[in-house]
Parts: sequence; C-alpha cells; structure tokens
Amino acid sequence: MKNIETAMIMAAGLGKRMRPLTETLPKPLVKVAGKAMIDHCFDKLAEAGIGKAVVNVHYLADMLEAHLAGLSHPIETRISDERGQLMETGGGLVQAEPLIEEDNFFCINSDNLWTDGPANSLLQLAETWDEDRMDGLLLLVPRASAHNYRGAGDFHLDEEKRISRRLAGQEAPLIYSGIQLISKRLLRDAPAGPFSTNIFWERAIGEGRLFGLVHQGEWFEVGSPDAIAPTEAALARA
Repeated sequence: MKNIETAMIMAAGLGKRMRPLTETLPKPLVKVAGKAMIDHCFDKLAEAGIGKAVVNVHYLADMLEAHLAGLSHPIETRISDERGQLMETGGGLVQAEPLIEEDNFFCINSDNLWTDGPANSLLQLAETWDEDRMDGLLLLVPRASAHNYRGAGDFHLDEEKRISRRLAGQEAPLIYSGIQLISKRLLRDAPAGPFSTNIFWERAIGEGRLFGLVHQGEWFEVGSPDAIAPTEAALARA
C-alpha cells in the first residue's frame, strides 16, 4: 500500500447554493450533525493516519482560518491563500502545490460527508494506487449510495477501472465523490489563472491514466440547506 501523508482540502468556494446559511458563514463551517463539514473531513483524515493538510481559503477566509486554528487534532495544517483571486479547483491545486511536499496526495472537497464500507475509503485508495499506471484515482459513488443526489451521474469504468465520461443526454452509473488521490504529474503544464480540474482530467482520460475506485459506503451531497436534515437523519441511522 502506498503511504500517503498529505491531503489538500478544497475550501475556497462561495457556497452560493447553500444560501442563506452562507451569507455570513463559509460553507465548510456549515454544521451537519452538530459539526462543521470541514471538521468531518479532518476526522476522516485523522482516521486514515494523514499527518498534513493544505486548505485553500477565499470566501470569509478570516473566519475559516480562525476555526482551523482552534481545532484540536494531530494534523499539521497549512493555508493556501486565495483571498486575492478565487482560483477554482484546478487553479487552486496549482497554487497550493508548493505547500505539498509529497508527489502523491489526497484532494478532498471540504463539503464531503461519507461513511466507510468494510474498509477505510482513503486507505483503499492508497492501496489501489499504481504509480506506473495512474495520474489520478477518483473515488466514485454508485447512484444508489448517493444521498440527496438528483443528477445524471458522471462516469463509467471499463474492466481495468479506467474512467470515461458520461455522454451528453445520457446517464452514467457513477458519481464523483469529491475525493481523489492524485500525482503531481497530473498538474503539469497548467494554464495560468483560475480553471477547473476537468482540464487535467480530460488529458488524463485521453492518456488512459485516470482511474476510479467504487465507494463501498454511503455518500451525501450537502449542497443546499434542505439537504442537511435528511443527511443528519441518515447519519443517525448509520
């Protein structure tokens, strides 16, 4: 199993769909089951033995930084400051790269909530990682295990677990969880300024180096205030 020591937590977004809660609060600090969503992420990192985290900040950054400074956990946390310009997902990764010492690292959206199946999901990603074949390994959720999700799906997997995208006007069985294990190779030749991680993914798909692992637990999309109560109810049953 590959030993992964660092995670990037994406926490700079504006959280527009979570309004009115995010009018005065950054989305990662919205509470679900009595705990800020980003704190759920840190708990998962600690369970997987991750010792370092880089968190990007933009919207209400002072509030988020103060919260992170007050957390009690063994994870060394660094801030990638996007106060001057929101860099989107791909640009955020590129800006944070100098703060990430390892060649391979987890990248996790800060509004992710999930339960593990028979094994720890992050450790399963690390165990599946193949340095020679992969630039990215995405944790993918079957639609039946995706709570509050109403979309058409994102991806297909072939027999070798390589990823392909859903075609326009069709549906796909697997949803991107917001959790991935990536190599710094994925970030090469990046464009300047803000851009989406999709640019990196498209290249990796074309090169046959983007793979997927099917999540064995439950996953919750908490993108709007009305998703909080059913998520809390489902977590209470878990």
